[in-house]
Amino acid sequence: MTALDLSSPVAVVGTGTMGQGIAQVALVAGHPVRLYDALPGRARQAADAIGARLDRLVEKERLSAADRDAARARLLPAETLAELADCSLVVEAVLERLDVKQELFRELEDIVGEDCLLATNTSSLSVTAIGGALRVPGRFVGLHFFNPAPLLPLVEVVSGFATDVTYATRAYETARAWGKTPVACADTPGFIVNRIARPFYAEAFAVYEAQGADPATIDAVLRESGGFRMGAFELTDLIGQDVNESVTRSVWESFFHDVRFTPSLAQRRLVESGRLGRKTGHGWYDHRDGAERPEPDTAEQRQPPAHVVAEGDLGPAADLLALIREAGIQVRQEDEDNGTRLVLPSGGQLALADGQTSVEFRDVVYFDLALDYRTATRIALSASQDTAPQTLAEAIGLFQALGKKVTVIGDVPGMIVARTVARIIDLAHDAVAKGVATEEDIDTAMRLGVNYPLGPFEWSRRLGRSWAYALLDDLHLRDPSGRYAPSLALYRHAHASDPREGNAS
Repeated sequence: MTALDLSSPVAVVGTGTMGQGIAQVALVAGHPVRLYDALPGRARQAADAIGARLDRLVEKERLSAADRDAARARLLPAETLAELADCSLVVEAVLERLDVKQELFRELEDIVGEDCLLATNTSSLSVTAIGGALRVPGRFVGLHFFNPAPLLPLVEVVSGFATDVTYATRAYETARAWGKTPVACADTPGFIVNRIARPFYAEAFAVYEAQGADPATIDAVLRESGGFRMGAFELTDLIGQDVNESVTRSVWESFFHDVRFTPSLAQRRLVESGRLGRKTGHGWYDHRDGAERPEPDTAEQRQPPAHVVAEGDLGPAADLLALIREAGIQVRQEDEDNGTRLVLPSGGQLALADGQTSVEFRDVVYFDLALDYRTATRIALSASQDTAPQTLAEAIGLFQALGKKVTVIGDVPGMIVARTVARIIDLAHDAVAKGVATEEDIDTAMRLGVNYPLGPFEWSRRLGRSWAYALLDDLHLRDPSGRYAPSLALYRHAHASDPREGNAS
């Protein structure tokens, strides 16, 4: 089944920000568009607002005046649902309440034609449950756009339990014809993005709650070492703490209180205090006029070591060896299977975060994962109260000699970037194993939906088959709550034969 013909009218029910955005996308693509809202006069106001945005597109030379005029002529406010009778697609973007959506679609089913595609833009409710109210749920799908819909390319096309594949295909191809990048997924709590993104927020909050580092420092490490566009604290301030926590709570409850999705108590307290982020002037950060943005914790300058001994090739941090040599520091390399440690002149060791804690060892400083050690501008280190001051000073000086700012956090197993990436990889593998989506669609969704620097499977291939499993397994030993227990899917991936090597890895 192909995309809807451009002559087919499309209706949008609900004229808030998201409804207007979806209507604009369909309109600019070339469809006649009907707008309906239960509140009298709201559809006309929305049509005027969309017209004003089209004017701005003309001013920015992104749309011709002729195309704007033609689009305006195709945009019609509707005063009753009955005026949507000839539409080939109806997308709702109304209140996120199951009963409200079910009642709306029951009404629509009696109005539109038998072949009309019905779609919900819900981000948190079950597509199956909404469609369950229909006599013919096979033509019901989820079309989850991301805000702002005219700008963000991703659309999650969600098939409910009863969705007919022909209608899911029509929705997918229509979204693509509108210039969007659709991904197909099964109806699961959070779909793709809101399911797999939970650890990005949860692990940052967990490090904060463990007093490992403050919000500004954690955000800086996620950005400057992990390569993420924004840190978890600044991003949730932008989204709204109430909105972000509501999504987390919805996913957690929908998964029957699965500990992997447990909400943050610190974020709950923030919401209870009314500090919801930018929209209230205060969240994790103070956004009021004149407020100073806190600086991340950055270590003072230290002397670099004259030499280091590399045990093994450092695995995912192998690029560091070349950087150390380029900085004029002598590297003596010793072959050691799976070695990920540097021995410093003091005798202390510097190791890539692996899910263990510094206090377990005589004299070890951990360093965090980086997206790219050459381009990273900040590296986080972790030490315990038993770490020799000279070892920590040499570790700081080493990374400073490579041109990096250095942040020292508490003795947090898995640190910040490493534990976050490992958990994202785990949830992605689990989702594929359970038929939620393909590896390719998950990578696409996470890059486009939340601007991750790499998709989870791109990370997994770069870091090695067993990296995420080994880190989470070590974390699980230290926190046996189940939060870090690797999924069976990740276990199988870590222990399966690598087709590129022809042996187990």
